[in-house]
Amino acid sequence: MAGGAAGVKVREGVRQTMAWLHGWSGLLLGWVLYVMCLAGSLAVFRPEIGEWMRPETRDRAPAPQAVAAAVGWLQKHASDAGAWFLYAPGPRTNTVEAVWFHGLDYTLRALDPVSGLPALRQTRGGEFFYRLHFELQLPYPWGRLLACTAAAAMLLALISGVIAHRRIFRDFFTFRPGRGQRAWLDAHNALGVFALPFHIMITFTGLVTLFSLAMPWGAHAVYGNNSAAAFQDLVPGAISRAAAGTPGTLAPIAPMIAEAERRFGGGHVGLISVLNPKDAASLVLVYQADDGGIATSPEAISFDGTTGRVLADYREGRAMVKAYDVVYGLHLARFADPLIRWLYFASGLALTGGIATGLILWIVKRRERASLGFCNRLVERLNIGVIAGAPIAFAGYFWANRLLPLGGADRAATEVTCLYSIWAAALVLAFALPRRVAWPALLAVAGFAWTVLPLADIATRGAGTMVLRVGDLTMVVAGLAFFAASWWARRRVAA
Repeated sequence: MAGGAAGVKVREGVRQTMAWLHGWSGLLLGWVLYVMCLAGSLAVFRPEIGEWMRPETRDRAPAPQAVAAAVGWLQKHASDAGAWFLYAPGPRTNTVEAVWFHGLDYTLRALDPVSGLPALRQTRGGEFFYRLHFELQLPYPWGRLLACTAAAAMLLALISGVIAHRRIFRDFFTFRPGRGQRAWLDAHNALGVFALPFHIMITFTGLVTLFSLAMPWGAHAVYGNNSAAAFQDLVPGAISRAAAGTPGTLAPIAPMIAEAERRFGGGHVGLISVLNPKDAASLVLVYQADDGGIATSPEAISFDGTTGRVLADYREGRAMVKAYDVVYGLHLARFADPLIRWLYFASGLALTGGIATGLILWIVKRRERASLGFCNRLVERLNIGVIAGAPIAFAGYFWANRLLPLGGADRAATEVTCLYSIWAAALVLAFALPRRVAWPALLAVAGFAWTVLPLADIATRGAGTMVLRVGDLTMVVAGLAFFAASWWARRRVAA
């Protein structure tokens, strides 16, 4: 009996320790994780968001023709760039995404697949949410390191939460509305358990994608600072060579892409890199698109840029590289059909909601026990400004896309500036308004911004495609959800 009692005490002590760890690991980076998960959920539909934000660009063309048109435009307007990187159109996107470098500075343009001209409505589209998800709009490598740290905290919070909760799956079916802390705990548990395997998978795979940055010592021991050699060993089909220093003419690129597709055995091209495009030693690297299976594909074929001759062709067969490709592919979900993408999206929103309810639960617990101190009041205001403010800011990004003049200078960057300006205003209101007013007010603003947005879309773009119509419907559903949350918050205040 004594041994059994001691065992119970040990188990309870472990659970209490895990509960403490769960709470603090979730709080310290909770706001970063909330933004990462919300942006990552939207990034599941990165190509579709890009199409929604470029409604005038509707033409489609085969990849060889579209890339050839883009190269023709780049030869006239970016011939002095050291490299061009072109993402070919595919089943989910119709534009050619072109990036070119001048030193460390880069330019990003979406190019029409038929004319090769820049799209009329320049925007970062869904690429913004994708980059925000793992770079947090911070300079390299600090944003990625912060995202990696936050992902590690998330994994720690998930594991410690499962250990701390004795009846986690049983309580998934328990909800006690109107019970204060208990109600928030039930909501937190339900959102956490709803897609728990997904939450663990997406957090772990996200960590793995950043391991080479967070723990570079193994690669450094083998390659030192020679990152080019490391990449060459990882992707042997993508060779590199120095510029000759003499002018050269780039051969037609469409035959190279057609040859690459033939060698890929039915797979279509994804990224095309043109290195030293006007040099006699130019290179064209064609990578296979990684949406044909779960594993991302680093397979590449290198062509001599001036002759179009194949210089290297490699098919990946190494077990460890394949294993990494599967882990990376699970996180990116480029393989997913529409149903799987919606499941990823819903599960991502559940994880986002779990983080939000956890942050709110932290304050509710302390409010029910005693009056809040300064630090807890600061946490509460940050909760309002981030949990309610981020959706308002993201809606502002889409509003800016529809309202800014089409030909404005740095239009894409201005859209992002509008997002952060709106978010800053929401944070100011979160601190300025009384708590009982701030929650329902900001949630109502989010509801209005998302619900009315489709009207602005229809008024500015005319007839729409299926992607545009589904996007508008999703925005209305999001707006109604925020209105419901505002109504519920207002009722809680009145009670």
